[in-house]
Amino acid sequence: MTILDKIIAEKRQEVARCEAKTAAATLRNAPLFTRPVLSARAALTAARSSGIIAEFKRRSPSKGLINGTAEVGATTAGYAAAGAAVLSVLTDEPFFGGTPDDLRAARAACPTTPILRKDFIISEYQILEARAMGADLILLIASCLTPAEVAQYGAFAHGLGLEVLLEVHDEAELRSHLANTVDLVGVNNRNLATFATDVDTSARLASLIPGSFVKVAESGLQHASTIMALRQAGYQGFLIGETFMKTTDPAAALAGLVAELSGPLAAS
Repeated sequence: MTILDKIIAEKRQEVARCEAKTAAATLRNAPLFTRPVLSARAALTAARSSGIIAEFKRRSPSKGLINGTAEVGATTAGYAAAGAAVLSVLTDEPFFGGTPDDLRAARAACPTTPILRKDFIISEYQILEARAMGADLILLIASCLTPAEVAQYGAFAHGLGLEVLLEVHDEAELRSHLANTVDLVGVNNRNLATFATDVDTSARLASLIPGSFVKVAESGLQHASTIMALRQAGYQGFLIGETFMKTTDPAAALAGLVAELSGPLAAS
């Protein structure tokens, strides 16, 4: 059994527990459920956007504890102030140390920045949860879902006003799972079965993603030169978590990267 298999098995049990505890109707009545959604797509494609999707992540199955002291509200507010276009908040607890309260705290701290609920979505109930938490965008991972489920969950999310990021890892997933019910296509350079990282994955798949989708590179991004090369290949979004979170001041690390990017972005 791969790490991903273990995560999904645990996620099915978690969703069942949550559904038993909180009815879907209760989620629909949550205070944040009807708040106006912010567009991640617009934020990433805006003129002079950094394109950075800055992630709050305490730990991961491959790296273990990354940062056990950072406070989510202060960190995400710092990210936004440092130039993040979009925020990503992990809400998976068993494997990544996140919770729904983390996303709620980020929402309270960053009312004008789009937020991605970063989790392993396997049911419509979780999409209702995302809306109730204050998320603007959900993640659908091709490795976890059938093409029919991507279409179904994407349509459900759109019905709630949420945007959808489809994550793929190779050409086969891109060809089989791409649907008009997603808004952004992310290429994860990390293999979710082995957790090995290869940044060239994004470069190889860039030309295969239709221009109607915002292209997002994910994982293994550390240097401004890599981001600018991927921008030249057509990417407009760059999801970065560990690079920032492994430092003592994640927001300062982001600010440093944005400063490096500011010259090339101004010239483009």
